[in-house]
Amino acid sequence: MIRITPGIALDEHEIEESFVRASGPGGQNVNKLATAVQLRFNVRASPSLPDDVRVRLERLAGSRLTRDGYLVIIAQRHRMQGRNREDALQRLIDLIRRAAIAPRVRRPTKPTKAARERRTPRFGLRTPPCLLASL
Repeated sequence: MIRITPGIALDEHEIEESFVRASGPGGQNVNKLATAVQLRFNVRASPSLPDDVRVRLERLAGSRLTRDGYLVIIAQRHRMQGRNREDALQRLIDLIRRAAIAPRVRRPTKPTKAARERRTPRFGLRTPPCLLASL
């Protein structure tokens, strides 16, 4: 089990990993080894996620979420497959932790009388005579 928060833990079987060839630096190994990791997590079918976290995770995932409800994370920052696996898993955990935080509810408030007075123009005030002389 992968512990995300005290109330959320993912089973390792819910996460699929596949390895592909990475672009970028790698020297001679770049064309021989599959060091990039493509991590897939089915957000909609996961029994580990509460409904409110699932909805926020789908919104946070954006273009990384497929039509089928899979969250796809590609990690290819490092030249080693193991480090890319750790990076992809950590990015998934961070994304779920961000989705687990419920947004604060905004309470509508009225502006104070002083704030309203500061905002509105002061009618009835005369222009001082020293400013009129310069016109």
